[in-house]
Amino acid sequence: MSRIDSNNITNIVVAGKSGAGKQPRIDVLKEEFNLEQLSTGNIFRKYLGRFNEYGYKGDLDVFWDEKNQRFVPDDIIVEKLGTNDEDVILGLKAKYFVDKGLFVPDYITNQLFEAYFAERNFRKQILDGYPRTVDQSKFLLGLLEKHDSRIDFVLLVDNSDERIIERTVKRRICPKCGRVYHLEYKPPRDGRWCECGAEVIQRSDDTEEKIRSRLKEFKEKALPAINHLRDHGIPVVTVPGHLEEFTPENVRKSVMGAIEKLYQK
Repeated sequence: MSRIDSNNITNIVVAGKSGAGKQPRIDVLKEEFNLEQLSTGNIFRKYLGRFNEYGYKGDLDVFWDEKNQRFVPDDIIVEKLGTNDEDVILGLKAKYFVDKGLFVPDYITNQLFEAYFAERNFRKQILDGYPRTVDQSKFLLGLLEKHDSRIDFVLLVDNSDERIIERTVKRRICPKCGRVYHLEYKPPRDGRWCECGAEVIQRSDDTEEKIRSRLKEFKEKALPAINHLRDHGIPVVTVPGHLEEFTPENVRKSVMGAIEKLYQK
């Protein structure tokens, strides 16, 4: 266990390029500091799921004010939707953009994030995938100040673009249980089968073209977001995403060694 008292750790941000190797480092932080993983993917799944469960079948365009490029007021949404369930309303707003294949704007992402973070009292979370823009960083800092919380540090997982591309195109996912495999480093059984018996798949966005697009977005949006947190006094701890000998113990030593150096300063 770490020599750092887990009671003194409030929240941590984990950042890095898509495919850099964040999850093994997140797993170390969860175990060492008794934290939960707060993933933007899970946030969207929760609220989209709540809206889908509600079963509204009408046209979502009726909730959008085209002239002013915003949603109609919430009281009108409640009237048209037939419920004042905040989770369902948030899910509707996310689904409007997702269904059109549009980037979900920061103000919607921030609303979803705040509602989810609030359920956890703004504490003991590893923020994974948030903040991804400077505006999200600004919103996060305001939220933390408002609720007397903090980010202790950002853990930045560093890896080269070419290594990420090589690694990610060979990634395979189990559609049933979610296990992640790699055709070279952690192959599924017979190159096809998960431990649970399902056949693994390649994610539709794990192509080289889409990976390069995500890497470009990281440089243009996520990296400035991290720098904004750094500029406001939150330390950034960088750890390598590639290890010559990849074992759980080497990952743990790499992560905890870097964090302990921060706390020795």
